[in-house]
Amino acid sequence: MTNESKRATLYRMVMPEHVCPYGLKSKWLLERHGYQVDDHWLRTRAETDAFKADHHVETTPQTFIGGRRIGGNDDLRRFFGQPVPGKDEISYRPVIALFGVTALMALAASFAVYGAPLTTRAGEWFVAFSMCALAMLKLQDVESFSTMFLNYDLLARRWVPYGYIYPFAEGLAGVLMIAGAAMWLSVPVALVIGGIGAVSVIKAVYIDKRAIKCACVGGSSKVPLGFVSLTENMMMVAMGMWMLVK
Repeated sequence: MTNESKRATLYRMVMPEHVCPYGLKSKWLLERHGYQVDDHWLRTRAETDAFKADHHVETTPQTFIGGRRIGGNDDLRRFFGQPVPGKDEISYRPVIALFGVTALMALAASFAVYGAPLTTRAGEWFVAFSMCALAMLKLQDVESFSTMFLNYDLLARRWVPYGYIYPFAEGLAGVLMIAGAAMWLSVPVALVIGGIGAVSVIKAVYIDKRAIKCACVGGSSKVPLGFVSLTENMMMVAMGMWMLVK
């Protein structure tokens, strides 16, 4: 198909109080693939509703190529062979991003303080930074986290307030370990919550064979319970033991 014939028609909402972000994404995606876009703005709610009724669609934007309706932004992504995550599709992307960033933070902090990125302190900071970042994600919505946490944590099931305390305890231990202060508090906290968490995950996943979501990165997580949550808890246990030996 030549560039002259690669034309698409896009209908999207562009109003004074709202510009549809998916419309902007669709336009960018079409242009990225070499299409000339006939960009039609739906400037009012009435105009948008009339368009939906005329074309028997429920949403905008809508893309047409060669007289054929492709559909909304997700449909357009599929048209170009790009993945479209399902609503309940599991994803490890949040934890990969989190651990990747905290690892870089630890290396950067070590370089800033010691002039070298690969130090023992960098390893300690990586675990502590990760604990703080994981706690922050949980603290964004403690209610949702505690609800998901109750699905598998053994202590929270027996004492519900533990589900609310956990992210604060994890964050506190992480901050103290970054500072290298109050080891008498941070070490026991890390050992206790990490140990209970590890046992809970092992029981839920590897003994009971349950397929449930992990609360490790917050209550809206799509990460499956298993290796990631076990790693989080084992990191805390290992850090606590290391601090004791150190």
